[in-house]
Amino acid sequence: MLVRAKEKGAALASTTGEHAATTVHFFEADAMRLPFAGASFDLVTTAFGLRNLANYEAGLREIQSVLKPGGTIAILEFTEPPAGVLGNLYSWYFCEVLPKIGGLISGEPAAYSYLPKSVARFFRPPELASLITAAGFQSVDYRVWTLGTVAFHTAVRPF
Repeated sequence: MLVRAKEKGAALASTTGEHAATTVHFFEADAMRLPFAGASFDLVTTAFGLRNLANYEAGLREIQSVLKPGGTIAILEFTEPPAGVLGNLYSWYFCEVLPKIGGLISGEPAAYSYLPKSVARFFRPPELASLITAAGFQSVDYRVWTLGTVAFHTAVRPF
């Protein structure tokens, strides 16, 4: 993913005439030990990554440590849809169909059987909001999108 991101960043810079000083930098790092000074960022985002941390509380504290006071965290994660016809149909697709298709296309079937299991073990949106609050964030909010299959959480590091 980092190789692809660097390629896209270089292509964008060359088409827009951006200078090296304004180029985006990409890093590989342990999310539990971020290589940045404290209070460095106005915004920290993660998309479908928090669920993969070994320790959610420690990960949230690490994110909070690199956020400036008043900075925002934004977390996009899968969640299980509510029960009912659409929820049940999606769950069947997500647990039975997607792993087979994803495994065939990617050649990595384990990755696609892992996905539904990890989502099933992860917090529901209100639970994750409570965890974010317990980690010391304020103004915790979330929205559930895409027929209840994705949740977007935001919160602010206190001043």
